[in-house]
Amino acid sequence: MDKIDPAGFQNILFFTGAGMSAESGIPTYRGSGGVWHEYNWEEYACQAAFNRSPEKVLNFHELRRTSVLGCKPHQGHFIIAKMEEQHPGVTIVTQNIDGMHQRAGNHNVIELHGSLWRVRCPAHGISEDMGEKYTTRKCPECDSWIRPDITWFSDMLNEEVINNAVSAIEQCDLFISIGTSGVVWPAAGFPQIAKEKNAFCIEINPEASDFSGMYDINIREPAGKALPMLFKQN
Repeated sequence: MDKIDPAGFQNILFFTGAGMSAESGIPTYRGSGGVWHEYNWEEYACQAAFNRSPEKVLNFHELRRTSVLGCKPHQGHFIIAKMEEQHPGVTIVTQNIDGMHQRAGNHNVIELHGSLWRVRCPAHGISEDMGEKYTTRKCPECDSWIRPDITWFSDMLNEEVINNAVSAIEQCDLFISIGTSGVVWPAAGFPQIAKEKNAFCIEINPEASDFSGMYDINIREPAGKALPMLFKQN
């Protein structure tokens, strides 16, 4: 495979899914061995569950936070972070909520489904909260329970975040999908948007997906192995 020189592209977009994080040891949610095969999302990952028992839900998400902090970014994360450092046109759109891209050093990250490291008060908005345990479980201003700022089952996606992602994809000339089957909408439509805007499209995924045929290159390897093969490193 001929290596790609990032300098030959103006705007590079990485679209990452659960497979990217799985390489770091973070379990997927829907796939084989995923979190929702062990836990019932209706008890831990929806607004109705939070309304019934906020402490139970927050306890569960603290376990998730502890588990994620026990994992580390892999080589693929660091290659993307280095590219952002060297190339002003790098953007990440991720379906992951674990913050691994930021821990590797990326800053220009659009998180479609929110973040484990933010919390939200219904009256006073969103705040950062990094650590195994929540800094507080109730808003210091109004004493309301605060919930994780992530997209639970039955939640609507944040329209502004989706619009920002679509705008970035429309502007990219290199689109790289990593570790996502691309079956959940609206993210499933992102590769098609990139293709319609004449971006060069690459899929990195050990398994083929329903959308693999639209890519210019398919690499059947995990990101930690594929990205060093794909890009010239300075």
